[in-house]
Amino acid sequence: MTTMNNGVIKVPAPKNEPVLAYAPGSPEKLRLKKALAEAASQTLEIPLIIDGKRITTGKLGKVVMPHNHGHVLATYHKAGAAEVRMAIDAALAAQQMWQAFRWEERCAIFLKAAELLAGKYRAKINAGAMLAGGKTAFQAEIDAACELIDFLRFNVAFAQEIYEKQPESSPGIWNYSQYRPLEGFVFAVTPFNFTAIAGNLPTAPALMGNTVVWKPASSLVYTPYLIMEILEEAGLPPGVINFVPGSGATVGDPVLADPHLAGVHFTGSTKVFHQMWKTIGENIATYNSYPRLVGETGGKDFVFAHPSAEVTPLVIALVRGAFEYQGQKCSAASRAYIPRSLWPAVEAGLRQEMGRIAMGPPTDFRNFVGAVIDEGAFDTIASYIDFARNNPGGEILIGGKCDKSVGYFIEPTVILASDPHFKTMVEEIFGPVLTIYVYEDADFIDTLKLCDSSSPYALTGAIFARERAAVSAAMKHLEHSAGNFYINDKPTGAVVGQQPFGGGRASGTNDKAGSMANLLRWVSVRTVKETFVPPEDFAYPFMGEE
Repeated sequence: MTTMNNGVIKVPAPKNEPVLAYAPGSPEKLRLKKALAEAASQTLEIPLIIDGKRITTGKLGKVVMPHNHGHVLATYHKAGAAEVRMAIDAALAAQQMWQAFRWEERCAIFLKAAELLAGKYRAKINAGAMLAGGKTAFQAEIDAACELIDFLRFNVAFAQEIYEKQPESSPGIWNYSQYRPLEGFVFAVTPFNFTAIAGNLPTAPALMGNTVVWKPASSLVYTPYLIMEILEEAGLPPGVINFVPGSGATVGDPVLADPHLAGVHFTGSTKVFHQMWKTIGENIATYNSYPRLVGETGGKDFVFAHPSAEVTPLVIALVRGAFEYQGQKCSAASRAYIPRSLWPAVEAGLRQEMGRIAMGPPTDFRNFVGAVIDEGAFDTIASYIDFARNNPGGEILIGGKCDKSVGYFIEPTVILASDPHFKTMVEEIFGPVLTIYVYEDADFIDTLKLCDSSSPYALTGAIFARERAAVSAAMKHLEHSAGNFYINDKPTGAVVGQQPFGGGRASGTNDKAGSMANLLRWVSVRTVKETFVPPEDFAYPFMGEE
């Protein structure tokens, strides 16, 4: 490895990537429409990427458009046991080489990837997020482009901040910390709903010198493959990140059984993370070191309105928070607590605003809502709507129609629950379904306590109120109910560097993606003490007299 100069190099100060508007006739809209047409006109073949080599297995999965599931965008090769072994071996073989890179050289690769994403690949990856992920142009832009660019740039700055944190030294002694990568490899398991998360989970550990085995969600292989191409163009060496799509058990079982597993970076369901944690616990004596477990899992996110809340901003927050990207966000507003005094106006506002929502393909830029990701998600979400339709304690107030004949379309749905423990009020649905409980104004504090206790999750939540005392009460009683808490705003849309993201309880380990805290999980600190002139006599001064 060649050395860089001996300057103390400062990385560029990160700034959040500006969100393009895609206004009618704008250059970015024209570029995006062209990219959409190009992506839809071909069927991509996606291989595994192990040690920089394209690997094909012949065991194929399909990438289809959620809004038109008869249209195959791509086929992807699935990893088997042999390929998983190859990926682990490649990651382990690359470890020494990658660790020998100066940290500034690693940073340069990810900074270049951010520039490529902001420029030549922006339209392409946004088109992929729209066609394969079911996002509107705006939801794709804030995710696949802007948030991923932000992760790459801000993580570089956070890395420098970590490396600069050094202990004090006393006279004659020099103390310093080495922020070593973990010993072994990191397993990154990424979700379908955010391309930015899919990119961040393998690259954050890699930035800190770790090598990675990356399993993308089977329902989002398309944009992760584009990310791999961008990273390669940016100069990422072979073997640092190994891309192995495949079934959860086929990939996960041998990875979790390997003694060199050093960490897991996971976003997905609570159930899967529980099982992974259990498996790692059962295998704990076989690992070379204790694996770091970082997980962001489910949510049952709330909007809580005080009687002093302003109705219009509350209604808009409910519509955007619950139904943008079809409610397929870990942070989506899934339950709301509305005071009886406001309920008539809130209900009228919801009916009016939801009546304006257009649902359909994301290629028609007038649509606000698209299709849910796949048939499994469709069936699960539809079953909750059917439950509300057929059981006491809840009623469908708005929407409720479901149709998967062409695409996986579920109408934005509002359920009114007379029972605050009604199934759709407490269980994660992960779709365009909002359940509302109307409480008596005088029961504000008791209902805050109810909100805190009725769900196992604690990811995001919001309080709407003009009275500061009400905001303070909500902050107190909902302290552990949400890792990201919003005052007079919807509970979605965390921005890297501004609102570090993560929750506790059944929502995860709260290691705050988009902050230095997350990167600290991917290093193992070694403290070094150098004594310039060591003692030459064992005796201490106190021993000079009786």
